[in-house]
Amino acid sequence: MSQPAGRQEAVFVTGSLMRHVTVMTATASVGLMAIFAVDLLSLLYVSWLGRPEATAGVGFATIVLYLMISINIGLMIAVSAMTARALGAGDREAARRIAGSTMALMALAAIALSIIALPCLPWLLRALGAHDESYRVALSFLWIVLPSNVLMALGMGFSGILRAVGDARRAMFVTLGGGVATAGLDPLFIFGLGLGPDGAAWAIVISRIIIAGVGFHGAVRVHGIVARPAIPAMLADTPRAFAIAGPAILTNLSNPIANSVFAGVIARYGDAAVAAMAIMDRLVPVAFGVLFALSGAVGPILGQNWGAGRFDRMRKGLTDSAIFAVACVLIAWLVLVLLRHQIVAAFGATGLTAELVLFFCLIAGPMWVFVGLLFVANAAFNNLGMPLLSTLFSWGRATLGTMPLAFIGAHYGGPKGALVGSALGAVAFGVVALVFAYRGIARLEREAASLASLPGAAIVPEHAAADR
Repeated sequence: MSQPAGRQEAVFVTGSLMRHVTVMTATASVGLMAIFAVDLLSLLYVSWLGRPEATAGVGFATIVLYLMISINIGLMIAVSAMTARALGAGDREAARRIAGSTMALMALAAIALSIIALPCLPWLLRALGAHDESYRVALSFLWIVLPSNVLMALGMGFSGILRAVGDARRAMFVTLGGGVATAGLDPLFIFGLGLGPDGAAWAIVISRIIIAGVGFHGAVRVHGIVARPAIPAMLADTPRAFAIAGPAILTNLSNPIANSVFAGVIARYGDAAVAAMAIMDRLVPVAFGVLFALSGAVGPILGQNWGAGRFDRMRKGLTDSAIFAVACVLIAWLVLVLLRHQIVAAFGATGLTAELVLFFCLIAGPMWVFVGLLFVANAAFNNLGMPLLSTLFSWGRATLGTMPLAFIGAHYGGPKGALVGSALGAVAFGVVALVFAYRGIARLEREAASLASLPGAAIVPEHAAADR
């Protein structure tokens, strides 16, 4: 699907939309699932150390890392959306300039985040409920991994640019390379070198170096779609980038913030419950990682068709994405239910940890059907100039739809009740968000028709009109 440098075309404005959704999601899933599966293996290896506190510590560290990655994802959405829109309108030079400016912005933001976060770690981990050995493990883990946040940001940005170009295969290789490296290094560092949880942290750092290198090769060397950043271009593109990235970052932060509150609820029941939460946090992306890939794949497809003025294809793409999401969740849920006892045995979980993991496998499917619809709707909002809606629905689900219900569920049903409460909030927000996504496309179509009726409208590029 890649194009030679200098000849990139808007590949998503023709052909089967379900095929585009499937191919883009499948190729993105391979790389993402490799990362998620390796994260699961890392936690599995740590659990084999026979120290539940160490497992809990890695779980606390993951929550903090998720905060950083959520901000990176918001900026990646801006990179991908703006580049895809320019390509869809046939303006490759604008796409190159935008890609260079926004990648520089991502790098600077990632460095600033690490500098701010590192001194705050003791307070943050204590607030999450970490203590004693789980605190020490999490603190050491994060001091190793957080300085490499800039590498992760660059790798994610290059991957988003490759998806905007339509090169799903090379976008897949970005994360796949890092996942393969981590899979090999984890057991070597954790057991072979005797580094324990710190070994998993060093493996992550090396994998991020590989992710950034592979992404640079694909986006810069192969496609030449990233121009050298220039200060005037950055000053011109940054406001538009933050117009998309700002709400997208707020949207993505809703999940880690909700997870942080949920972790505080679960921490009341001890390290065994926190260890179960850490396992569940690793199971979710492995089981439902296709949804994370789908939300990234939908954006360039909608963005190119918006740039080309194909609103009929935008509606069809949204429908096909929702159908694809529901089908994937149902298959993943069936696998979780059938393998729930094997999962518990693999981690050597006992007592409350085993009980909670088994319960999670039984209830995860219905919740993630509606989370999947919310992901699809948010991808549409973020890429079609409606990022505030994405923020509204995501925070609505994370606050009104999760926090009160989790507290109420914990009060009446303990940690299982908290899990049920957090699941119920996804239902209404997922359905209503998808309805608003269709309405948003209809509004854009009406606005485009109005612009087309104005004198001189024929000479206004689609993407220029859309950016007003």
